[in-house]
Amino acid sequence: MEQVQYISNANSKVTGVIVPIDLWREIESERETARLLQSENMKRRLLEAKNRKEGIPLDDVCTQLGI
Repeated sequence: MEQVQYISNANSKVTGVIVPIDLWREIESERETARLLQSENMKRRLLEAKNRKEGIPLDDVCTQLGI
């Protein structure tokens, strides 16, 4: 995995970072999940969806939507 690169100014103070895109996407995903979990209703809905056993196969959905 690529490493995080630190950017510093002339005084050697770190002023920024360059983050590999895969790590950035992971961070963004975790932030979005944390934001969603702040709402009790959304937390309940996410947990219900996670534990749901029934569903429609993706191929069936694509056929029904004509894609």
